[in-house]
Amino acid sequence: MSEAVNRLNAALENRYRIERELGEGGRAESSINEREVNAVLEITTRRRFFGGAATATLGLLVPRATAASDVPRRQVSPEARLRELEIQLPPTPQPVATYVPAVLVGNVLYVAGHTPRLPDGSPDYQGKVGRDFTVEQGREAARTVGLNILSTVRNALGSLDRVARLVRTFGMINADPGFTQHPQVINGFSDFMVEVFGEDLGKGTRAAVGMGSLPFGMAVEIETYWEIRA
Repeated sequence: MSEAVNRLNAALENRYRIERELGEGGRAESSINEREVNAVLEITTRRRFFGGAATATLGLLVPRATAASDVPRRQVSPEARLRELEIQLPPTPQPVATYVPAVLVGNVLYVAGHTPRLPDGSPDYQGKVGRDFTVEQGREAARTVGLNILSTVRNALGSLDRVARLVRTFGMINADPGFTQHPQVINGFSDFMVEVFGEDLGKGTRAAVGMGSLPFGMAVEIETYWEIRA
């Protein structure tokens, strides 16, 4: 670090020397205009200073262009992706208690817990995973929850193309006490989100936990948070 300081001091001394030699009279008589002088001084200072260890330190202070790989890219819009997959979202589920399905606060959409209800609103997949349902059936229930959640998100925003990314998933499984494959069940939801939004934007933080029971005895309930585009 001392070497970098010495380089900086040397560069500054050189700058002051050039300025003294020019002086007021020298500047008036010189054919080099002020812009050219400043350019020479700038080049001299950069060459002296950036040649040493200080480069690494200053590099942290200089903004760099964002590489394309640093920015998550969406290959296709979620709405177009649903059409490509030939998926028709169900009617938006209506609340069955004292709550609202979704609340937008700033650029975050908080979506209430959703269950695998049928299009007519009646409960489906009633029973415990690990006793009444296999892991694969639990995954199917979680995917059905995903369809209902996307219907709510579209209803709240007008279009799924306003979604910037999935932020958080909280998955609850109505599980037999000895059941331990909770993550595999909630993957039914998470894998579906990746299908629709892509690998980068369809994944977020997640929890998958077992419950003693869930509303109406249904097998899965999922709550989500979403980042929204302006």
